[in-house]
Amino acid sequence: MALALMLAFFFRDPRREVPEGEGLILAPADGTVVAVAPYPGDELQEEATQVSIFLSVLDVHVNRAPVATVVERIDYRPGTFRLAWRDEASRANEQNLILLKTGGGRLLVKQIAGFLARRIVCRVAPGQRLETGERIGMILFGSRVDLIIPASAKLSVKPGDRVKGGRSVVGILP
Repeated sequence: MALALMLAFFFRDPRREVPEGEGLILAPADGTVVAVAPYPGDELQEEATQVSIFLSVLDVHVNRAPVATVVERIDYRPGTFRLAWRDEASRANEQNLILLKTGGGRLLVKQIAGFLARRIVCRVAPGQRLETGERIGMILFGSRVDLIIPASAKLSVKPGDRVKGGRSVVGILP
C-alpha cells in the first residue's frame, strides 16, 4: 500500500492554469532553478541563455511546452547518469532535445536524465503543434530540464527560484 501511494504521488499530473500574455515563456518543469547562464551550444543558431531546472523526487515530473509552438526537431543523445543538479549533467547525461519554433524565434527544451532517473519519456513528434503549457513528456525520478531561449528574451528568474511547469513565467520574448 505504501509503495502504491508513493508511486501515485510521484506520477501525479496536476491541472495547471496557464497564464496568458504576449511573448510569455513558461517553465517547462516544476523544480528549482539551479543555473542561468549563456548557452554554449548552437542549436538555436543565435546567442542564447540557458535556464536549468532541477527536479527533485518530490517535484511533479511532467514536462510542458514553454510557449505555443511547433516541434521542429527531436534529438536523443545517450550519455551518463550524473547528479542532475550539477552543471556537467547538461553536457554529459542522457538527454532528449526538443527544438521548438515560434514566431518569436527558436527555443530548446532539454529533458535530462539524472542519477536516479533512467528513463525519459517524450510525447511529441516533429511537426506537431503545441499550446503553451501542453504536456510534452516526463522524466522518471530526480532529473533536470534545461530551457534554452534567445538571449534577447527578458528573464524573470534567477538561481534558487522555485518554478511550476506551465504556470511560472521564466521570461518574455521580445
